[in-house]
Amino acid sequence: MKANLESEQGRTIRGFRGRTVLSFESRRSAEIALLIENCGGRAIVAPATREVPAESSDDVARFAAELMQEKIDLAIFLTGVGTRALARAIEPFCAHEQFVASLSRVAVLARGPKPVAALKEFGIPIRWNVPEPNTWREILQVLDVNKVPLQGQRVAVQEYGVPSKHLVHGLEERGAEVLSVHVYDWALPEDTAPLRNAIESLAGASVDVVLFTAAIQVHHLLQVAEEMGSRDSLLTALHRTVVASIGPVTSEALAEYGIAVSMEPTHPKMGFLVREAAEFEAVSNP
Repeated sequence: MKANLESEQGRTIRGFRGRTVLSFESRRSAEIALLIENCGGRAIVAPATREVPAESSDDVARFAAELMQEKIDLAIFLTGVGTRALARAIEPFCAHEQFVASLSRVAVLARGPKPVAALKEFGIPIRWNVPEPNTWREILQVLDVNKVPLQGQRVAVQEYGVPSKHLVHGLEERGAEVLSVHVYDWALPEDTAPLRNAIESLAGASVDVVLFTAAIQVHHLLQVAEEMGSRDSLLTALHRTVVASIGPVTSEALAEYGIAVSMEPTHPKMGFLVREAAEFEAVSNP
């Protein structure tokens, strides 16, 4: 039986019941803190990432040239932030109106609601929208189910943070020529003190629930713990803590370090993650 977070009067019941809940969210840190508090938790938010422009614009220049020459057959957009960043980064190579007009003649696939929203802002038609949980597996499945011809086709992939190796490999296996367009990287926050404090809190058993909303958070957390000489104590702490992962890709990153995932939400969205983590914690630790 799941713990109910709402009373008969519709008021929030304190699902976390005062437990300490740690998040590594960066861009939406204030929002996730509020969600945790609304579910009765004591929120600690230690941002684990920041977005920085890619060092080289070679990918963007190549994409712009091929787009203008109508050599791109399919464009895959993976994130809303990356879609908007690409639109900005391409401006030195072509006018925005020209970018929109040229891309509108290309078959476009969007990996979920955020790139969909960004593409709609620009008025770019979307041929395919990938269903939840919006991973590389669903992208390839959509292409397969719709019998999209990929043999000899030039496919541009807007990447985010880290290379999309599994997706690129799957596309190349189907005969596509892939152009990866890398527009931004993930870096550690300029101030890592909150992240270091969070590691110490975990090691000191002061955290009850940990929320991961991106795979890169996992890698950065372990990177900083390694620098502190606290990797082993961190891993030990995570084994005794409720670990909530937003979806399969993040869970795979946790599994790389042998970290067991306690739960994933029914939908890979932040609100569902917080609410269902509260429900899970209430049932697991009554």
